[in-house]
Amino acid sequence: MFRSLLLSVGLACPALLSAEVPRVITDIGPVESLTAMVMGDLGTPDRLLEAGASPHHMALKPSQARGLSDADVVIWIGPDLTPQLAGQLQTLASSALSLPLAEQAGTHLLPARDTGLFPHDHAEDDDHEDHEDDHDHDDHDHDDHAEDHHDDHHDDHDHDDHAHGLHDPHVWLSPENATHWLTDIAEALAETDPDNAETYRANARTGADTIAEAAAEARATLAPLNGRPLAVAHDAYQYFEHDFGLTVLGAISDAEANTPGPARLAALRDGLATDKPACLLIEPGTDTRLLETIESSGIPTATLDPMGTDLPQGAALYPALIRTYAQRIATCAGN
Repeated sequence: MFRSLLLSVGLACPALLSAEVPRVITDIGPVESLTAMVMGDLGTPDRLLEAGASPHHMALKPSQARGLSDADVVIWIGPDLTPQLAGQLQTLASSALSLPLAEQAGTHLLPARDTGLFPHDHAEDDDHEDHEDDHDHDDHDHDDHAEDHHDDHHDDHDHDDHAHGLHDPHVWLSPENATHWLTDIAEALAETDPDNAETYRANARTGADTIAEAAAEARATLAPLNGRPLAVAHDAYQYFEHDFGLTVLGAISDAEANTPGPARLAALRDGLATDKPACLLIEPGTDTRLLETIESSGIPTATLDPMGTDLPQGAALYPALIRTYAQRIATCAGN
């Protein structure tokens, strides 16, 4: 009866109708951005991870736990990125619709790299460039995308066949994945809020065009590098590297940002001495002592943040992240 009364009052006061839009919780800034694109003017998603916090070791505050328990939809990367969140969802948000993006069909997954130095196959770059040239970014058909995607990426892995932890969890740094997920997000919201289903779907199509434009600009920005080698402090950029055909020689710490051991650092130091990178990609808070162990003196650096915490938050974050990455890498490696 109370719900019926609220709806009748809402007819006289349209602002109250916003209460019917689902309460959406996201895990990290880039996912919040993609979700905000799809929600548009209908509502604003909330985010669990605070600026500067590591998703690999996420711990919820009591206020965050309460917010999670009130969620109608939870949109997150998945347990490979935030393993603690999986159990918390079952306990605190068991009735919410959970959308782990990395586990959606058609998502491009790459295996986690377990060595400091990476093998590089130039032929793979050529195949990737051909794939990008042939990919129609204006075609947002979800099923066609998934089918073509798995045919074109022979090194992709079906997430159902692998245990958690075998994949690089930084899947959002592939604009191809991000574009694909907009449809998944729209359908999840449409299931919870069918009255606004077409608005969500239309917003997803607009968002896909926005990301395609940002990716095209990034590709043009990075093209002059022509394979100039890079190195990274944290192995978080494999998807960006793959989508844009970059050459990364190695990483100081692995995908989960674990402290590197002496053997890894020694191998990396020796390898980079032979094949010196044009740029070293670091992150806010990178331990300068680790940089010293690989004798990085004289190598230009560019600071990137996989979460985009140094960029304006909200719907505009994701395309800005792609453009900013490209600009900073090109400036650093182009010197």
